[in-house]
Amino acid sequence: MTDDTRSVPAATPNHTPAAVPPLTLPTDRELVMRVMPLPGDSNANGDIFGGWIMAQVDLAGAVLPSRIAKGRIATVAVNEFVFKQPVSVGDLLSFYAHVLRVGRTSVTVRVEVYAERNPADLKVVKVTEANLTYVAIDARGQPRELPRP
Repeated sequence: MTDDTRSVPAATPNHTPAAVPPLTLPTDRELVMRVMPLPGDSNANGDIFGGWIMAQVDLAGAVLPSRIAKGRIATVAVNEFVFKQPVSVGDLLSFYAHVLRVGRTSVTVRVEVYAERNPADLKVVKVTEANLTYVAIDARGQPRELPRP
């Protein structure tokens, strides 16, 4: 795991805290989802199950392809998935996405997940990143061409 941690200045009487997520996040990504994991999403060690995080990434990753497809889509590939830091109960997760590739029937997106943790001494940590591919499908579940812009 890598250490992608950024501290956010705490509030003082004459100073409000910096915007969270930090302004250093890339501007070519869109905030597509926010969620806070609950105790029922954790394993015996108190960390959030990787499968729960993967499901949330799949939901977040589908936002931009569904807009492009203007209809049904299906996940066809998880091309890369990296857990960079553990996720804990109480972390506020922010999912940022951007389109990597648009094909004839498919859209590939990158999703980056940041956790806001420890509100008393707020830190923003990049916890997960993934590349996923979705395909546009018709009413029978068969691939269909994406609409032209």
